[in-house]
Amino acid sequence: MFKIIQKRKIWFWLSGALVVLSLAAFSIFGLNLGIDFTGGSLLELQFKQTPPDNNQITENLSEFNLKSLSIQPAGDNSLIIRTSSLNEEEHQAILASLADLTEFQELRFDSIGPIIGQELKEKAIYSIIVVLIAIILYIAYAFKKVSQPVESWKYGLSAIIALAHDIIIITGVFAVLGKFMEVQVDTYFVTALLTVLGFSVHDTIVTFDRTRENLPRHQDKTFEEVVNLSVNETIIRSINTSFTTLIVLIAIFLFGGATIKYFVLALMLGAVVGTYSSIFLASPLLMFWYKLKRY
Repeated sequence: MFKIIQKRKIWFWLSGALVVLSLAAFSIFGLNLGIDFTGGSLLELQFKQTPPDNNQITENLSEFNLKSLSIQPAGDNSLIIRTSSLNEEEHQAILASLADLTEFQELRFDSIGPIIGQELKEKAIYSIIVVLIAIILYIAYAFKKVSQPVESWKYGLSAIIALAHDIIIITGVFAVLGKFMEVQVDTYFVTALLTVLGFSVHDTIVTFDRTRENLPRHQDKTFEEVVNLSVNETIIRSINTSFTTLIVLIAIFLFGGATIKYFVLALMLGAVVGTYSSIFLASPLLMFWYKLKRY
C-alpha cells in the first residue's frame, strides 16, 4: 500500500511550487487574450500552394493600417490572420489584396466588437465562480452526515483548493505559451477550464466517498490510515480513467483541426493535473484540517 497521506508534505511542497511558478508566469506575462475577449477579426485562409511568408503578407496589408496584426500557421498550407475589428468592406478589400499574392480559399471569418468581447470576458469569470460555489455547496450537502473527525464543509473546501490548484497551473502554462508561442486564450479555453473542473471534482468525490464509507467500517484505524486506505482503493481507477481519456485527447491533438488544438491541450493538462490533485492534494488536505483542529 502506498503511503500517500503519510508523505503529504512532499505533495504540498510540489503543489505549492507549481502554483507559485504559475502565478509568477501569469503576473509577469499575463494571458494572450484572443478576439473573443478583446474584440477584433479573424480570418482563416487555406492556400493551394505554400503560403506567403509573414513579411510578404504584412507588407501587402500595410496600406490598411491594421492594428495588432498577427499571423499564425494553422495546419497544412493554412494561416490564421488576427487583427482589429473589420467591417465587411475592409474584409473584402483585404481578401482582394491577398489574392494578388497567391490563390487561396477563405475557411472562416469572425468579427467581434470590443464591447461584446468585454462582456464575454466578464461572463467567463462569473461562470467559473458560480461553478466553484455550486461544487462546494454540493459537496458540503453530500457529506453532511460525515461531521467527524473532520466537518463536512471541509471536504468541499479541500475540493475547491484542489480545483483552484488545477486552474492556476493550467492558466500559468498558457501564460507561458502565450508569451513564447503566441497562443491566444479564447472561449474554448474557458470551456476547457469548466470541463476540467467537472473532471477533477468527479475523481475527488469518488475518493472522498470511499473515505466516508470506510470511516464506520474501520473504527480500529486512525483517521490517517482510513484516508490513506481510501486513496489506495481508488487510485488505480483514477489513473486508468485519466489514461484512457488522454489517449483520445492525444489523438485529437495530433490529428484534429488547428482551431481546437489548444483547447485539447488544456484538456490534456487538466486530465493530468486534475488526477494528481485528486490523489495527492485533496485527500491529504483532509489530514491537514484534522491536524489543525487538534492543535
